Amino acid sequence: MTANRQKTEKAPALPKNENVNVVVKVVAILDALSTQREATATQLAEQLSEPRSSVYRLLGSMQRMELVDVGSHRGTYRLGLKLLKLGNAVVNQLDLHRIAAPVMEDLRDAFGFTTFLFVRRGREAVCIERLDGLRVTAVTPGLGGSLALHLGAGPKSILAFSPRSEWTKYAAEGPVETFLARTPIDFPTLAAQLERCREIGYSVMDGDMEPEIAAVGAPVLDRRGVPIGSVSVSDLRRVIFEAGDALPNRVLAAGREISRLLGYDGEAPWTRLQTS
Repeated sequence: MTANRQKTEKAPALPKNENVNVVVKVVAILDALSTQREATATQLAEQLSEPRSSVYRLLGSMQRMELVDVGSHRGTYRLGLKLLKLGNAVVNQLDLHRIAAPVMEDLRDAFGFTTFLFVRRGREAVCIERLDGLRVTAVTPGLGGSLALHLGAGPKSILAFSPRSEWTKYAAEGPVETFLARTPIDFPTLAAQLERCREIGYSVMDGDMEPEIAAVGAPVLDRRGVPIGSVSVSDLRRVIFEAGDALPNRVLAAGREISRLLGYDGEAPWTRLQTS
C-alpha cells in the first residue's frame, strides 16, 4: 500500500494567524509524520490547513536540516535521521541522570560537598544535576548552567580524556580564557593542565573560578570509552584539601561506577584509583 492510499487522521488545524511561528508549523509537520510514517506535501498541507506552497518550502528547509528525508515512494517525506540522533541523545541523557543519581548521593553524603553531574554539549559542559552540600550552596554553576570545557574541574576532565587532537581544535576555535582574570592562556599551558589530568585520572580546580573555592572532577565514559560527561565535587578550598587523597579517590570511584553502569569496561582513567 502506498503512502497516498493510507488512511490518515485529521491533524489539528494550525491557528489562523499570519504571524504563527514557523517553529509551530515545523512541529506540526513532524507530529503528522510521526503518526503516518510517510506523506506527501499535499497530504500534509490538507491535514494542517496550510497552503501547499508553504508546506513545500518548509519541507525543503527541513530536509536540508535533516529533520525530514525523502520517503520510499516518489513525492513522499518521512522523519529524518537528525531526529534519531536527537532522540538518542535525550535517552542517553535520561539514562545518565538515572544511573548517576544514587552514586552522586553517596558521594555527596560521604563528604558533604556540593556534587555536580555534567554532560558535554559542544565546547561546553552543562550541569544536569546538582546536589547542594552542607556548607556552600552558591557555587557556580547552577542546575542547567554551563561552563567552557577548560573551566572547572568537571568540564576540564571531559576535555582532558578526549583525544588530544581535540585539544588543538578546541584552542583554535575560540578564546581560552581564565574565569576570573578573563585573560587568555596559551595552548602549551592548557595542554600541560590536561596532560596532568590524564596522568592522575582527575582534575582539580583551585580558586580558578571563585576565590576560596576548590573542586575535584572525574570523567564519565560511555561504553565506547568516549567522555560524555563528568562528576565533580566543590566546596571551600580549605576543606577540599583537608580531605586528602580520600576525596579524589572517591570522585574517581564515582566516575568509574557511573561509566561501568553505562557499559564501559576499560581500565583508563582508573589506574591511579586501582593502585593507590
